[in-house]
Amino acid sequence: MATLQVRDMDDRLYDFLKTSAKMKNRSISQEVVTIIQKYLNSNQEKTENATLEFLSLTGSWIDDRKAEDISSDIRNSRTQTSRFGVSDVLFD
Repeated sequence: MATLQVRDMDDRLYDFLKTSAKMKNRSISQEVVTIIQKYLNSNQEKTENATLEFLSLTGSWIDDRKAEDISSDIRNSRTQTSRFGVSDVLFD
């Protein structure tokens, strides 16, 4: 079995790990291994879903207008608001 050594760990992080391990009746090493396993397992699932979600957005904003027209519309919507009864503001 491999051994992992971590250096220069923040004292607060170490205390947090120590407390977390104690609450779960684990050693600090067991707690770190569990955290790493959970992170790697969940990260792989999220990455796959995030990738599919990102790919589904391809072509979702198709606009035939020029970039200048789009930015002008955005700028106008920011400066012409009546949301708070104040006109000519940058953000509403």
